[in-house]
Amino acid sequence: MGSAGSRGSLLGLVLLLILLGAGGRTLWLWLDRPIERVSIRGDLEYVSAAYLREQLAPLVRGQTWLSVDLQALREQARAIDWLAEVRVSRHWPDALTFELYEQEPVARWNDDYLLNPRGVPFRRGDVAVPEGLPDLAGPEGSGAEVLALLDQLQNGLAPLGLDVTQLRLEDRGAWRFQVNDSVWVMLGRNQRDTRLARFAIAWQRQLGTQSSQIRYIDLRYPNGVVVAWHGETDVEISEG
Repeated sequence: MGSAGSRGSLLGLVLLLILLGAGGRTLWLWLDRPIERVSIRGDLEYVSAAYLREQLAPLVRGQTWLSVDLQALREQARAIDWLAEVRVSRHWPDALTFELYEQEPVARWNDDYLLNPRGVPFRRGDVAVPEGLPDLAGPEGSGAEVLALLDQLQNGLAPLGLDVTQLRLEDRGAWRFQVNDSVWVMLGRNQRDTRLARFAIAWQRQLGTQSSQIRYIDLRYPNGVVVAWHGETDVEISEG
C-alpha cells in the first residue's frame, strides 16, 4: 500500500507540473502580444518626434511585448543620429516607451558630422543645426583633442576681440585656425603657447587694425610672424 501510495503521489505531482507548465505557456502566449503602441519622451530641441518615430518604427516592427529584448532595442536606438542615450520600458498591456536624450552639438566636424561636448562625432543627417557653430576638422579619433584646443584658443583670444571660427588639425600634426571668419593663422606643431603669445603681441601692436588686408599669418618662425597681405608679398614682422 505504501509503495502504491507513493507512486500515486508522484504521478499526481507530475500531472500537476504538466498542467502548470501548460497553463504557464498559455499565459505567456496570451501576454506576449504584438506591440501596438510606442510612445516617446524627452526634451527634444533639435530632432522632431516625427523623425524619431520614423527611425524607431523598424526596430519594433514584428516584435512582441514580452519577447522583445529591451537591451538590444536600446543599443539599436542609440545608433540613431542625434541620440546620446536611450531608455526603454514596457507598459501594460502592449506598449513600449522610449525615453530619449539628444546629442548636444558644440561644433561642426569634418563636413558631415557634429561634435558633442566630449568631442565624440555624430552624423548631422537632415536635421537643421544651430547657426554659428565653429567648423572643426581632424583625423579620426581626434575630436576631443581638437575641441580642447578650440576651448584654449577661444579663452585666450577673446580679450583681443577674436572669435575662432575654424580650426584644423592636419594628418601630420600641424594646426591652423581662422579668426572672425577672415584671417587664417598657421600655428604649426610645436611651441604652441609661445607662438600664440607672439601672435597676441603682434595683433595688439599692429595687425588688429589691419586685419581686413591680411590673407594669413604664419607663426612658424623663431623670431616673429610672417604676414601675407592681399595683393602683396609676405612680410616678416619681428619681435621687439
